[in-house]
Amino acid sequence: MTSVWASWITLLSPLAAALAITLAGTSLSRRVAGIVATTGTSVAFVAAVVAFVDLLGEDGEQRSHLDTAWTWLAAGNFRIGVEILVDPLSVFMMLVVSGVGSLIVAYSLGYMDGDDEERRFFAYMALFVFSMLLLVQGGNLLMMLLGWGLVGLSSYLLIGFHHERPSAIAAAKKAFIMNAFGDATFALALFLLIAHNRSLSFDALGEIDGASSTVRNLVALGLLGGAVAKSAQLPLHTWLPDAMEGPTPVSALIHAATMVTAGVYLIVRAHEVFEAAWVVQNLAAIIGAVTLLVAGLIALVQTDIKRVIAYSTMSQIGYMFLGAGLGAYANAMFHLMTHAFFKALLFLAAGVVIHALAGEQDMRRMGGLKRLMPFTYWCFLIGALALVGIPPLAGFFSKDSILAAALDRGALGAILFSIGIVGTFLTGLYTFRMLYLVFHGPRSVFVSEHHHRYHGREGPATMLVPVAVLAALSVVGGWLQFAGVWTPVTDFLDPVAEQIAEANTWKEILASVLAVALGICGMLVAWAMYSARSWRVPSWRPVRRVLEEKLYWDRLYDWIFYIPASWSGRAIMRWFERPVIAGSAIGIGVGARESGELASEVQTGYLRAYALAIAAGLAVLVLVFISVK
Repeated sequence: MTSVWASWITLLSPLAAALAITLAGTSLSRRVAGIVATTGTSVAFVAAVVAFVDLLGEDGEQRSHLDTAWTWLAAGNFRIGVEILVDPLSVFMMLVVSGVGSLIVAYSLGYMDGDDEERRFFAYMALFVFSMLLLVQGGNLLMMLLGWGLVGLSSYLLIGFHHERPSAIAAAKKAFIMNAFGDATFALALFLLIAHNRSLSFDALGEIDGASSTVRNLVALGLLGGAVAKSAQLPLHTWLPDAMEGPTPVSALIHAATMVTAGVYLIVRAHEVFEAAWVVQNLAAIIGAVTLLVAGLIALVQTDIKRVIAYSTMSQIGYMFLGAGLGAYANAMFHLMTHAFFKALLFLAAGVVIHALAGEQDMRRMGGLKRLMPFTYWCFLIGALALVGIPPLAGFFSKDSILAAALDRGALGAILFSIGIVGTFLTGLYTFRMLYLVFHGPRSVFVSEHHHRYHGREGPATMLVPVAVLAALSVVGGWLQFAGVWTPVTDFLDPVAEQIAEANTWKEILASVLAVALGICGMLVAWAMYSARSWRVPSWRPVRRVLEEKLYWDRLYDWIFYIPASWSGRAIMRWFERPVIAGSAIGIGVGARESGELASEVQTGYLRAYALAIAAGLAVLVLVFISVK
């Protein structure tokens, strides 16, 4: 079928680009390597569109095709194939990953121009897109786990791309280790599924209903652990801000189109498991709500422009977890799509600023850039308004529908709705604090001395065109679905993940009015503090100290894991490794040397001495044999 072969092209074209760049080596110019990567991801997007159009031509219940290239593992009735699943959910993710991913890779042509390691960078970027596509297209849970692991590897390679910087290497290791913990819980959940279902196919997930409550909860907890780590939700969230050590296009790709969205996709894909373990499903919603609140608070005191946007990602993914945990699957996926538009826009627009300021990311050294960079300012403003959820931009349509769905889930939903509404205020405050610090106010001395134009423009066309496209998508993308009026996204995804939380019109109106009002309040407070300067920024030193220390999560992990491991390692080295392992090696060497010296004394050089030794040896042998007889 057309959708099947188009999906294979979507999956394999970024891999082909990565392999071509790697195998060609220096025979490809750095510019051509970037073009190859951009072409590979763009072909993937075109093929994804073909698959989507073909799928639309089929009846709703027939929009699912499992295609197996070959059987990979077989043991009795247990079989695992190298296969892809083409259904509304996978095609939806294919469009987001390849579409936004191709824009980010194209943007990298200008951003990375002149870097000595451009070929390596673009090979990694193409591999990253392939890994995420494998994750969302994998036809069974093992194939999904394979993509899951490759996404972690790709992020490690790209976060630590500037390997000459110790901070980048530390951030890459931190991301890899924390995600490895989630990978382990994911894998353990698969072992339990194999023991119970004798299958890792998605169709068999519904059979989990027949398992005991313990098995259901353990499987759901294992999957949730993987989702929490990959999507940087509490308590496995501390790697994401540090991941800003990678180049800005990497940050955009991680936050908008690939890695952090994987956890939301997993919950929606395995919704039967979570519905069978409703306690764990509620836990997912609670984790999302707490994360969106905590991330919003920490973002208020950040000074690095990329870290502010990173914490906003944690917060927005929290909204998605909230929606998916409450059973509003289509709402969560719709927000995933619109978030990809405006979050990529914010990162890439910030990248234009960083590029123009010779790599500077500290907002305290910026200011007054509105007149110098008007195009970037207006695009950044569109992204900021969409993030806050101001109508008629994309975030308004998607985030408010999640909040409305929370009102449909009883007392727990009402509590989580209240947290989400507070989150909208924080979003308006930290987002427009960032906007005013960077673009408004007097021009800083640093900007006057370091700002430069790219041939009279704000940046090369390869950077500005993707920013413009994402700005347009942030304006019109939300109109794809208007809760209570038209719901094509929900209708498209329902055959895969049917909604169990849907708000009525009055709840939609209430949620929108409150969310927009509090978002605007946050914007006004930011204006009064950071633009008009009519309000003094509260000092609140103890509170500020706690937020600057990110609620001491990193220190907590240091005390629980790093410090005991470091102390144990030093103790073992001092009391065991040096005296026993190293000491025995030294003793063996000394013994061998002394034995050699003793043996050398026997070597006299006289033939009669050697003959006497041989005769003595023979005599000893004769005596031994005689005594034995």
